[in-house]
Amino acid sequence: MRDLDRQEQGLGQRPALIVVDVIRGFTDPECPLGYEADAVVDYIGQLLIAFRGAKLPIFFSTVVYHDENQARVFRDRLPALNVLTPDSQWIEIDPRLEPQPSEPIIQKQWASAFFGTSLIGKLIEQSVDSLVVVGLTTSGCVRATVVDGLQYDYRIVVPGEATGDRNPDAHSANLFDINAKYADVVGVQDVLDHIRHLSEHPEGNASPEGIFASLKT
Repeated sequence: MRDLDRQEQGLGQRPALIVVDVIRGFTDPECPLGYEADAVVDYIGQLLIAFRGAKLPIFFSTVVYHDENQARVFRDRLPALNVLTPDSQWIEIDPRLEPQPSEPIIQKQWASAFFGTSLIGKLIEQSVDSLVVVGLTTSGCVRATVVDGLQYDYRIVVPGEATGDRNPDAHSANLFDINAKYADVVGVQDVLDHIRHLSEHPEGNASPEGIFASLKT
């Protein structure tokens, strides 16, 4: 069966960067949820520098469970999630990506950064027209956030190197599915080039020819 035809959409004039769950609990192998994600953190750091330089919106998410009833079924299925409590270091954003005061940290209890949170309202308040979604993990919270973002009618780009998963096969398979149905999966450099273009031509074309030439298929 052949793949569906699709149209690459790219980014708009005011994209936001959504950094999904790059928290100590997921980037520190000492945590039962964690694994080595140094390369992903480094790539996200590059994107943060670009978005901050262009004065574009940035949002972080973390997972926090305030009582035993929150996301009960999800936590029963994955008991390791129970370490993500308000008094735990594991819910903190990885210190290498320290959020600035103007960059909200969205607390969530389920996979998507949209579900049950204030994220959509904040995107509307800041006149965001498209999303760059990065973070952990590709097969879980990143994918769920991408799907929900699409369902709110946002064009979405996912720079593949800036996402990660405990399972490399799951990472690759989910990037393939995301690109097939929900978002443009591109390289980090493609996004950096686009942000630079926006900074140099604030009134110009939002998607210059060739800016996403390395789209994965």
